[in-house]
Amino acid sequence: MILDLAPARRIWHDAAMAEQVQTVSADVSRQRAADVQRGTARAAVLGVSDGLVTNVSMILGVSAAEAAPAFVRLAGFASLAAGAFSMAVGEYVSMRAQVELLERLLLEEAEKLRRHPDAVRADLEQIIERAGVSKKTAHEAARQVCRDKRHVLGTYARSIGLNPDELGSPWAAALSSLVTFAFGALVPLVPWFFRSGATAQIASVALAAIASLGIGALLARLSGRPLLWPALRQLLIVALAAAATVGVGRMFRVPVA
Repeated sequence: MILDLAPARRIWHDAAMAEQVQTVSADVSRQRAADVQRGTARAAVLGVSDGLVTNVSMILGVSAAEAAPAFVRLAGFASLAAGAFSMAVGEYVSMRAQVELLERLLLEEAEKLRRHPDAVRADLEQIIERAGVSKKTAHEAARQVCRDKRHVLGTYARSIGLNPDELGSPWAAALSSLVTFAFGALVPLVPWFFRSGATAQIASVALAAIASLGIGALLARLSGRPLLWPALRQLLIVALAAAATVGVGRMFRVPVA
């Protein structure tokens, strides 16, 4: 009698593939969560959005004051450089303060663990029990965790919302902010290298509108929301900022040759 092992092989193969997909999905989720907590994702989103809003407003405001194209380019570059470095410095200072505060909290928890190990074990037991585990199992799990002094601090810190491995990187946040702000600010400036006057203004507005819709759609995709409203909201923000600076520019018509 010959056994047909093909169905068994297929089942095993499908199960192995499903396990690999689940592993990859979990790794991707962990990586996304880590990027958010490190601050690099937030810095990138704020950077490209701020760069776009700042420079399209600057360029349209200056050009509305009837400045020469060369002066518009100069103003756009100055805005790009100042904004990018300002954002980078701000992100570095902000993330450095956040990291130092989190490190301080970790030191306090480490001191609590050293002085009151029983209280920490009781806290862990309550947290595990609230997750739906029986009191007896939670007690045993907390006891097992507290046996390993190398991991108990990390486990306890995560249970209260702190991840010692993902405190954030000030340098990564600063670099992310600098690069993305510069990219966003460059988009509306590009037409002024090839055109001038109303043509360049219209091209700047068109590129800024397309970029705004793209940024909004990307944010919606990353957050799992419908694409339409975040894209339109981003476009509306850019339009309001640009309209305000154009109005100011038209109030002060100062031609610069």
